[in-house]
Amino acid sequence: MRRLSSFALAAITAFAMLAPRAVYAEDKEKDPDQIGNRDVGKGVNFWSLEKEIALGKQLAQEVERQAKLVNDPVISEYVNRVGQNLVRNSDAKVPFTIKVIDSDEVNAFALPGGFFFVYTGLITKADSESELAGVMAHEIAHVAARHGTRQATKGEIANLATIPLIFMGGWGGYGIRQAASVLIPMGFLKFSRGMESEADLLGLEYMYKTGYDPAAFVDFFEKIETLEKRKPGTISKVFSTHPPTDDRIKATQHNIQEYLKAKPEYVVNTSEFDNVKARLMAMENRHKVVNKDLNKPQLRKKPGSGTTVDDGSDSKSTTDTDPDDRPTLKRRE
Repeated sequence: MRRLSSFALAAITAFAMLAPRAVYAEDKEKDPDQIGNRDVGKGVNFWSLEKEIALGKQLAQEVERQAKLVNDPVISEYVNRVGQNLVRNSDAKVPFTIKVIDSDEVNAFALPGGFFFVYTGLITKADSESELAGVMAHEIAHVAARHGTRQATKGEIANLATIPLIFMGGWGGYGIRQAASVLIPMGFLKFSRGMESEADLLGLEYMYKTGYDPAAFVDFFEKIETLEKRKPGTISKVFSTHPPTDDRIKATQHNIQEYLKAKPEYVVNTSEFDNVKARLMAMENRHKVVNKDLNKPQLRKKPGSGTTVDDGSDSKSTTDTDPDDRPTLKRRE
């Protein structure tokens, strides 16, 4: 009978000792009551939390130099509060800095170390606070599970020393410029299928524990999938690196039924969300007026003609009686 070497015996013993722990850890990850008492970011990682935060801060500074941030205190405070509430109900072990980028792209991304950016386009495309919270919870899950630096450890992306090359335009495969003129190192945001599935589960649990309706998680990702099919290019390229495939949507629906106990009530929407969305839509309309080409010929109508005056403003003729603002044909007497 062939004997195993001492090395082989040691390896088998180590595996036997670790296997039950791995199963136990996986079970805890599927239990939202264990949030905060489980190490979801555990794994081979050459980056300490301190180095991860320093890396994220450097990347965030580059983003802020390139992007146009929203400085409206009402919008910024609201988005930050929604995000921080989710963070408090997550497994994250780093503080979060949450800022809003002024762009109509449907996008949000969280850098290593808790530096989180939400695009205004994401807010205006969401129909409720719970839909917005679902997307934010998914991104918070990537940080909590330390996917960015765990991916870096696997050698999938450039290390810290090469990051300046990325922002100077080198290594094109590692960076992508958005419509909002933000150059983001894709390696920190493009994760494996396993990592995306983990972020789906964790994000679902975080929004559930925070009190939001978990069904909104599925609703919004189905919505943006349909939107991108109908109008390609609407969804940010960064956001579309992890598209909500049918398999992932079905897996999320399964997770809701299997692991989340039904609650008597959930937060679906708030008046604050509606107010912030209306505020953003008004800002967007003002931007369009400001950017309007004033050199183009404009049609002006005589007062009493029943039409609006196209002078770039929203004012109408005082004698306008047609609710549809359509021109009225009048015959000569």
